[in-house]
Amino acid sequence: MTAAIESERGDVATTGFVVALDGFTGPLDLLLHLVREEQIDIADIPVARIADQFLRAIHALGLNQAADYLEMAGRLIRLKVQLLLPRQGDDGEWVDPRAELVRRLLEYQQIKEIARELARLAERRALRHGRGYLPPPPDLPPIPLSVDLLELLTAVERVILAIPQPVLHRVITRPLDVEGAVWRIQALLAEQNEFDWRAAFGPKPTMVEVLSTLLALLELARRGVCRLRQSTPFAPLVIAREQALPTLATA
Repeated sequence: MTAAIESERGDVATTGFVVALDGFTGPLDLLLHLVREEQIDIADIPVARIADQFLRAIHALGLNQAADYLEMAGRLIRLKVQLLLPRQGDDGEWVDPRAELVRRLLEYQQIKEIARELARLAERRALRHGRGYLPPPPDLPPIPLSVDLLELLTAVERVILAIPQPVLHRVITRPLDVEGAVWRIQALLAEQNEFDWRAAFGPKPTMVEVLSTLLALLELARRGVCRLRQSTPFAPLVIAREQALPTLATA
């Protein structure tokens, strides 16, 4: 129920005070609203004026619904009476009867501000995320590594196998028979003026015979005994007699 209460009494017209009771959650809420409306200090509440306004505000409520408000109204009236009575004893020993009410109002004000801030944050969150939004779970720390001895040895073996092994080359010494090749070439030059150099090392030559023949040809060309000729690139060499050969020794 939203009831705009304008005081029906004549003194209400002087203040113009309007209270919507449905907007309050209890007597402290209504009392705090009255304090704010009057713009007065909570620590120095004019109890007489606030008590009258409080009674006018709850006047429209039934007794069954306004039990809490009536209890607060009674408390305010008692404070009003206590403040009207002359003080007894020294002023230094006098305790302000409003202290308990002020403490409760300050605590309620603080709680209400916190609730308002939480509501504001909830509204901002609702605008940022849809209903049912679940934030992503936080990143969990990595699981501690747990291995047994066999797994550790297997990992070490894989690392060792991945290490490149040095490549070793074994050089085999192949003795060349250059002198024998020279003899064969000279024998062929003694019989013909020129010939294909492949005739110098026979039908099934080995690598040693080919190299020995090639070195013998270069040696004979250096001496001026023969001349090497090649018609086209990669064509077989042709060996031609360059000068008269000395007589070959025969066995």
